[in-house]
Formats: sequence, C-alpha cells, structure tokens
Amino acid sequence: MTKAKKLKICDWLLLVVIVVLLASSIQLEATGSRAVIWVWLHIIIGCLFFASIIWHLYLHFGWKSWLQKFRKQKSPATRWLAIFALLTIISALLVFFHWVGSYIHSPIGGLHGKIGFIFIAIAIGHTVKRIKFFKTMR
Repeated sequence: MTKAKKLKICDWLLLVVIVVLLASSIQLEATGSRAVIWVWLHIIIGCLFFASIIWHLYLHFGWKSWLQKFRKQKSPATRWLAIFALLTIISALLVFFHWVGSYIHSPIGGLHGKIGFIFIAIAIGHTVKRIKFFKTMR
C-alpha cells in the first residue's frame, strides 16, 4: 500500500473520529459528565483519536527527526494546532487521573473541555484547508 493511500485512510479515520469525539464532548458538557459510561466512551474515543494523530504525524514525518521537521512548518495554524493538541493531551491525562480517583467532574476537566474545543476548531480549519485531498484521491 502506498504512503498516499495510508494517509488517505488515516485522514478519513481522523475525520470520522473527530466528529464522534466532538459529539461525545458536547454530550459530556451538556450532562456535566454525570454518566460514567459516557466518560469512559469519551476516553476510549480520545485514545483512538490520539493514536490516529500519531499515525498521521508518522506518515507525514516518519520517526526520525520528526520534531525537527515539524518545527520547520511555516503555517501558524499548524503550530497552533500542535500547541493545542499538546495542551489537550496534557490536560486529558490530568483529568483522567483525577476522575479515576474520584469519579467527579473537576475544574481541570472543564478547562480540558475548553482547550479541547479550541483544538477541535483548529483541527476542523486544518482539514477544511486540505479538503481537496479528500476529494481527489480515491
């Protein structure tokens, strides 16, 4: 399978997962994260999304020197995407450990939600800018 085909599969996976993750996020915000099952589903979907992001970065940059290659990116939107992705992941880990210990919504969980929504908004912009990729390759 070619790299372009793998990237196409990865990008479609990211697109589907981000929609499900956004729906899950909105549901958690609307219910105040009261139902444990929905929180666990959000965690599982988030892990799948994170794994897909790693795969996406690997397909673009490989494993060797990918951080250096990423730093050379000129797009400010891509840089902001990376910053908010990192903030989302860090806050997710903090929230996860707090939530597993108490099963209650915390202020850091609220902050994680806001950071995550900004990240998703930037990711949607990132995708829209590259929408031709979804339309051209089969």
